[in-house]
Amino acid sequence: MSSTIPGKFVLKAPSREPLGMLLLFAALTALPIILTLRLVEPALVLPALSLVLFAEAAMAALAARVIRVRASVANLTLWDFAGAFTFMGCAAAILGEPDQAALFFEEEAALRPD
Repeated sequence: MSSTIPGKFVLKAPSREPLGMLLLFAALTALPIILTLRLVEPALVLPALSLVLFAEAAMAALAARVIRVRASVANLTLWDFAGAFTFMGCAAAILGEPDQAALFFEEEAALRPD
């Protein structure tokens, strides 16, 4: 990328902003998946993961609503993160079986003190 000014040639460095947003998205996606795989029983991974991803989508949407950041060079915003987390949460919920979700909620209820 370059621009010409009469008598001068100026090179513009490419923006690193899209790479930073991609790395942020990768970290925010990988962290809950790794934690869910480590902390939850294998049969309950998909229901728990769908709940975690829906919570992340809600937080990203809230942050996008509160923080009005200009669109980046690649037009990647927090709203895109919220949509991606929602999509992944829906996919995890669809792939999980209903009896697994019921087991997840029964297990959570059993852990609560009376």
